[in-house]
Amino acid sequence: MRTLTENDLRSVLRRLPGVPRVVAGGNGATPRALLGVLDACVPTYRLFALNAHVGAVPTRPEVVHETPFVGPGVRHSPSLSYVPARLSLVPRLFTSTLVPDVVCVNVAPPHDGALSLGTEVNVLPAAIEACRARGGLVLAQVNRHVPWTYGDGRLDPDLVDYAIEADEPLDQPATAPPDDAATRIGELVAARVPDGATLQLGIGTVPDATLAGLLGRRGLRLWTEMFSDGVLELDRAGALDPEAVLTASFLLGSQQLYSWVDRNPRVQLLRTETTNAPARISEQRSMTSINTALQVDLFGQANASRIRARIHSGFGGQTDFVVGALHAVGGQALMALRSWHPRADVSTVVALVDEPVTSVQHTAILTEQGTAEMFGHDERAQAEHLIERAAHPRVREELREQAVALGLRRSGAGRPTTGRVEPSGGPAGDVGP
Repeated sequence: MRTLTENDLRSVLRRLPGVPRVVAGGNGATPRALLGVLDACVPTYRLFALNAHVGAVPTRPEVVHETPFVGPGVRHSPSLSYVPARLSLVPRLFTSTLVPDVVCVNVAPPHDGALSLGTEVNVLPAAIEACRARGGLVLAQVNRHVPWTYGDGRLDPDLVDYAIEADEPLDQPATAPPDDAATRIGELVAARVPDGATLQLGIGTVPDATLAGLLGRRGLRLWTEMFSDGVLELDRAGALDPEAVLTASFLLGSQQLYSWVDRNPRVQLLRTETTNAPARISEQRSMTSINTALQVDLFGQANASRIRARIHSGFGGQTDFVVGALHAVGGQALMALRSWHPRADVSTVVALVDEPVTSVQHTAILTEQGTAEMFGHDERAQAEHLIERAAHPRVREELREQAVALGLRRSGAGRPTTGRVEPSGGPAGDVGP
């Protein structure tokens, strides 16, 4: 690794040929200063980043935003190039259709002779390997705000061609206390989690409310795509198995979380091919996967990706963890969401989703109204559970009528009708689950 000034690095970058593909860290750990230098020198390029945050990446028209998981920073980009892919399979793209010419990473200063990818391991080791295999450039922003973490993010300095030193705080997402609906959903989810279970969950009010309901559990483990500050509360409460490593692929939270994981051997951040492999997920004890969606329909299909045909996010790790959890001994794949979109003012439980389906066959679907058991029940029972236990009361009668037309509910003398039902309208506007 050769450390350069920003001016010297500009001289290197101006020699890049054609329209290079640049892979950069995302999820709150984007090397902003490094990308700023690159953007000033390269007229046009393709930028690959997962879940790019607002203001984290250049957004001028000459930059194509290429990603399998769309973040708020590029969600409305006119040059967005969405590449559908399970997160576990994204590393394969780097050796097939999306081979990188440049990789830009945010790293912690050297410790024990090695750099660290810090909070964002994810697909970056695969990108670095593929880039070096084709003779591309690996660039690093050495940043004292990046915590040094153990696992697959340990990076030999010899794998980095050039580095600059630039200290920038990592993103810290704003959090809000859970409202009554989120609290109720969290209680219902937490009630299904036994002592000794292994958890996969994300960030947001529902995961936070779920974790609050687990403080009295004991022996919990973590095998997840990511985790946030709620894990600190579990640790303080003694809910975590003290002998088990906390396994994730990236982190996103407060400075308190980042300080806690710095040089903490209990936390192992592994590459996505490992954390998100359904076979590895299925090996975890009582694996409990907790995900959310924009819509679910009476067939148990979930849309977590699109609003009015426009990509909102992507598969992420949902498909990986739903499949892995269902195959685990004692495993559960739970879908937790509000029964009503407060901003869009529509039901999240619809007769038939009119968007591409993200995942199917969940163990149960939970809203603040209750729990709809799904796995092992026939399709009519599943629809009945969704209508009577998970849907908002305002739409239950309408859903009952639509279920009849779909053949999911008996009418008249008990024989199903076969009338056609048009897909139900989804959330309006730019809303999240």
